[in-house]
Amino acid sequence: MKPSASEFHTVNGLRYHVRTWGEAGRPQLFLLHGWMDVSASFQFLVDCFERDWRVVAPDWRGFGSSAWATAGYWFPDYYADLDALVRIYQPDAPIQLIGHSMGGNIAGTYAGLRPERVAKLVTLEGMGLPRMAPEVAPKRYTDWLDGLNDPPRFSSYKNFGELAARLMKINARLEAEQADFLARHWGRETDEGAVVLRSDPRHKARNPYLFRIDEALAIWRRVTAPTLLVTGRESHIHGWLKDKPEEFAERKAAFRNLREIELEDCGHMMHHDQPRRLAQLIEDFVSS
Repeated sequence: MKPSASEFHTVNGLRYHVRTWGEAGRPQLFLLHGWMDVSASFQFLVDCFERDWRVVAPDWRGFGSSAWATAGYWFPDYYADLDALVRIYQPDAPIQLIGHSMGGNIAGTYAGLRPERVAKLVTLEGMGLPRMAPEVAPKRYTDWLDGLNDPPRFSSYKNFGELAARLMKINARLEAEQADFLARHWGRETDEGAVVLRSDPRHKARNPYLFRIDEALAIWRRVTAPTLLVTGRESHIHGWLKDKPEEFAERKAAFRNLREIELEDCGHMMHHDQPRRLAQLIEDFVSS
C-alpha cells in the first residue's frame, strides 16, 4: 500500500484531519469521502493511480479523526470546510475535485458556488438527494424535534473482526484483507475492549432541511468545470433517488459539460469494487 500521512488543521473552529498521499509539490487531487465513510477508504483507489499525485483527502467533520460538531451537522458547513481546506492546500490555482456520494454532492455544489476554483469535477454518484415536496416539511421538523430528545446510537462490535464481517455482509465484493483494513479505520477500540464506529452517531439524526431540487439545479448550472459522472451498474443509487428517467436527465442537463460512464460489476462503493478501473477513468479525465 502507498503510505499516507495525517495532517491536522483548525477549520471553522474544529480540529480537522486530512490524509495525504504523495509528495508535496506534485499535481494534486482532492478526494472527498461519502456519508459514514472516512478518507482512508480511498486507499485502494490511490494504490491504483499510475501517476505520482499529491492526494488530499479530509475526514469530514464528525467522521474519522476529525472533531465532532457540538451543534449538529448542516450541509452548508461542509461547503465552508472545503472552501477553507482549498485555501490551505491550493490557494493559487483551480483544483481537481473528486467526490463520492455525499462527497460528490459537496463537490458538485462547491463547483457551482466557486466555479473559478474547480478545474475538473468528478462526481461518483453524487447527484443530489431525493426530491422533497413542501408538504413533508411539518413531519420532518417534528421528527427532528423528537430526535433531539432521543439521539441516535451506533451498535458496538466485539472486535475488529466482527466489524469486518459486517462490512463484507453489506458489500459481498470486499475481500477479507480489504474489510479488515476498512474496519480498523472506520472503527476504534473503546477502553472496555469493544469496537465502535469513529463517526458521530448524530449523523443518523433526521435533518429538518428539505432538499430543494430547483436550488440544486440553479447551483449546478453555474459549474464551468468539465464534469465526469461515474455510476455503478449494480448500485442502489437510482432506486434511492426515486427519479423518473426524465427527472434524472434534468439533473444531468444542469451541468453544461457532462460526460457519464457506468462501471460494470460495480455497486455504490465503486472505490472498493473497481478501484483500478476507476483510477484509470479519473486519471484519463483530469489529464485530458
